[in-house]
Amino acid sequence: MLLAVDAGNTNLVFALVDRGTIKARWRIATDPRRTADQYAVWLHQLLELEGYPKNTVEAVIIGTVVPRALHNLEVLATKYFHVEPLVAGQGKAAWPIRFDVDEPDNVGADRALNTMAAHAKYPGDLIVIDFGTATTINVISGNREYLGGTILPGLRIAMEALEKNTARLPTVEIVPPHDIIGRSTIESIQSGLYFGTRAMVIGLTRELRKAAFGAESTVVIGTGGFARLFEREKMFDVLVPDLVLLGLQRALEMNADGSRRWTRQDVESA
Repeated sequence: MLLAVDAGNTNLVFALVDRGTIKARWRIATDPRRTADQYAVWLHQLLELEGYPKNTVEAVIIGTVVPRALHNLEVLATKYFHVEPLVAGQGKAAWPIRFDVDEPDNVGADRALNTMAAHAKYPGDLIVIDFGTATTINVISGNREYLGGTILPGLRIAMEALEKNTARLPTVEIVPPHDIIGRSTIESIQSGLYFGTRAMVIGLTRELRKAAFGAESTVVIGTGGFARLFEREKMFDVLVPDLVLLGLQRALEMNADGSRRWTRQDVESA
């Protein structure tokens, strides 16, 4: 099976994937100081709880927007799973898409992986809204070109900014409020976070579609940790929560020999 690792700014997601089906997934807070040994203790216990021996993992692919976390994840793969990992976007796993932007090297791995997975599932012009640490709206042409987009503070970042920069505003649970008119401080914050994000995303999506594709039909995809909050709002045509993980699987499919199990000689010489 494939161990896909999505290292985001807030969380790392480890997923066990078999023939396109996610069999198990685990989440841990992103901390670049965490060592390969710490990952191994945690992950091996979770694999055992799910009934998977560690030799179930035959390939590892890593996508990260946190460069400092990469080394220990690579060591985790080689030392504890005896697998040479593939790093999405690097070396032989260079992105099979065209970046029609001013600074292609600065496009985050998450946005590139979303582009790959979205285009594989839905040919044609696309807009991908990723509700993660940041809320990104990404524009993708039917020719597999990443055209750019917008980046907004994510819901949690916005909430933490209010709490840290005001004297009396508390941290609140991020949930869809019952009413846009908040009748308490907590409800007012929840309303602002939810309906403010909704208004920004709907407005920006409309303007981005118009600027990029005019009157042409476009599929809008929602993904990311907070996407389900807005599922009832009809802000996107389809919800694909695991788009980045599907992008990682796609990257490995396109580089079939990119990750391999180490031989005994490899292990002894390491």
